[in-house]
Amino acid sequence: MIEKYFSNETPINCNYQEPFTIFSSWMDEAKKNNQIIEPTAMCLATCINDVVSSRMVLLKKFDNAGFCFFTNFNSHKGSQILTNNNVALCFYWGALGRQVRIEGRAFEVDKIEADDYFASRRRESRIGAWASKQSSIMNKWQEFLDLISFFNKKFENSDVPRPQNWSGFRVVPNKIEFWQEGDFRIHQRVVFEKSPNSNQNQWIVNKLYP
Repeated sequence: MIEKYFSNETPINCNYQEPFTIFSSWMDEAKKNNQIIEPTAMCLATCINDVVSSRMVLLKKFDNAGFCFFTNFNSHKGSQILTNNNVALCFYWGALGRQVRIEGRAFEVDKIEADDYFASRRRESRIGAWASKQSSIMNKWQEFLDLISFFNKKFENSDVPRPQNWSGFRVVPNKIEFWQEGDFRIHQRVVFEKSPNSNQNQWIVNKLYP
């Protein structure tokens, strides 16, 4: 499989292959591997005022437009992205010896996308989204439990709507690097970078020394 994408014949500086097909293939293999507990887990890095933060989040969907995750916009990561939407993502599937690094900009998904995903969550998770003051200081655990009880009662006889401060981000990449582990640290690396002189979905492809 790796030879198909990383062969010596990989053209350079051309539109040989958009990266999403490779990512989809790698994700499918990660999902089939029983040693990988959470294949959609990705490290999200954000930066504001020269302070870099990172945390694990879950990829909920992706296509040629980008990579989506959902969160409370009042959270640390949410507030950082709303101030500076330059972000980085990293997937690591150790059982496959593979890593994917993504750099780009995060944009809020539209309300329909956010509503649809929120509605697909279990009711308990939707209640939790209302009850959690994510990233805020908690004086005692009982405060959170009381808020869960409050919102359970509030929405007892109705559907649980999406909070206004809860939505999603789509990371639109300008660079995607695929890394395949090799023996003796002779790794294979291929990087796709968005062509700066085109409005089309065109990519410049280069191999990198390991």
